[in-house]
Amino acid sequence: MSGRGAFKAADRTAHGAMPALPASQRALQPPGSIRFFDDHPTPADVRAEVLAGLSQPRKRLPPKLFYDLEGSRLFDAITELPEYYPTRTEIGILREHGGAMADRLGRGHVLIELGSGSSLKIQTLLEALQPSVYLPVDISKEHLLESAHALSKRFPRLAIRAACADYSASFRLPLEPHWTNLAAFFPGSSIGNFDPVDAARLLARVAKMLGPGGRLLIGVDLPKDPLILNAAYDDAQGVTAAFNINLLARINRELGADFDLTTFRHHAFFNSDESRVEMHLVSRIDQMVRVDGESFHFHAGETIHTENSYKYDIETFHRLAAGAGFAAEQVWCDRDELFSVHCLVVRGPSSEE
Repeated sequence: MSGRGAFKAADRTAHGAMPALPASQRALQPPGSIRFFDDHPTPADVRAEVLAGLSQPRKRLPPKLFYDLEGSRLFDAITELPEYYPTRTEIGILREHGGAMADRLGRGHVLIELGSGSSLKIQTLLEALQPSVYLPVDISKEHLLESAHALSKRFPRLAIRAACADYSASFRLPLEPHWTNLAAFFPGSSIGNFDPVDAARLLARVAKMLGPGGRLLIGVDLPKDPLILNAAYDDAQGVTAAFNINLLARINRELGADFDLTTFRHHAFFNSDESRVEMHLVSRIDQMVRVDGESFHFHAGETIHTENSYKYDIETFHRLAAGAGFAAEQVWCDRDELFSVHCLVVRGPSSEE
């Protein structure tokens, strides 16, 4: 879980500029210092992903679909739960080491945040880095705009360029040709939502976007006692269960499906062989569900796999980053070694492998 949305970024041109956006995606101009760029997935995109996922022998849905307005609200509630350690632990690391992180990333640069999440995290980093431009990227349009407006009030002189986009594949960002000093922040261990191969591809796209010498500050959840992990993803109040079930409610709302939410239950567990927490929706009964005219059969006990959250030790994550073109510069952890924040730098063409 965690800041978990997914982005799309297109490659920059040879001069570093982004290709022009279509007219339908050009900047809107909300009040204040915010410019908004809309590359939100279309209903047809959502339909295609849902039908493809439910048609697989082992049904699955991508976690980016969690983040409609209600899903984003529920995730915010998850981050405040006593069992859910990642958000408060990462905030603690940022507060303690923000100055050292700013020294690594550089002050006054353009800061891109992938999967804009906790406002406390980014406020801490903005205060330390004092960037010239802040470019948050998120798949939930309403949540993104709310966060951007709140930050605009907190930092009235900050230029904010908010981009609503899906970053799980190729992605398009409104970068300007004269922005040569780019840094990125990828919080919440959202990288753990991707299988390792896809995580490496994602990091490689980020490296290409930043260019040689560009730096990425990224949160990574560490392996730990399965009891801690299982509690974090299956809380006593049932907020995570509601977050998972809301995925089916969204499909009902947007695609005219007829999921009976009472016939599915939330199931989360740590898979030690894969070093990941898995989240599933389990069918309580044998049933047929219709989604936009298509029928899908569920056996009692059959699941829809909705999310993975991989846990990486520091050495393993650095190997993953190295394969994507990054070199590790520094890592910060909390005292209990629950969570890590890494500063990575993009290697240049002549850098050693």
